[in-house]
Amino acid sequence: MILYDWLKALHVIAVIAWMAGMLYLPRLFVYHADAKPGSELSETLKVMERRLLRAIINPAMGAAWIFGLWMAWEGDLWGNYWFQVKLALVVLMSALHGFLSRWRRDFASNANRHSAKFYRIANEAVTVLLIGIVIMVIVRPF
Repeated sequence: MILYDWLKALHVIAVIAWMAGMLYLPRLFVYHADAKPGSELSETLKVMERRLLRAIINPAMGAAWIFGLWMAWEGDLWGNYWFQVKLALVVLMSALHGFLSRWRRDFASNANRHSAKFYRIANEAVTVLLIGIVIMVIVRPF
């Protein structure tokens, strides 16, 4: 049981870091979408976005997956419906993470194709997925 508690603590820490970045990066994109390509603001945002993704979001996602899957194995959670729904939502969150990475590369090469409103909606998608995941873990409605 002590191992499971440590895994849970490390998982929660990783998820908090992952979600902080996932909520912040689209907000940076909102500002970046309105910045003139090549401007000082645009170049500063490029650095911030790259560092946020590489130093915080990517490692935190990896740690969240590792500790989460390890907990699922140790706790034999695979047959629980709440866990299956949570896992599906986490897969969707990971896919959104992939889209954020792609959009960051677009900004880096001055090839953004989306509006600030688009990135506001992406930010809300992160929030909706996060709410669903928390409900599955805490309430366990299934």
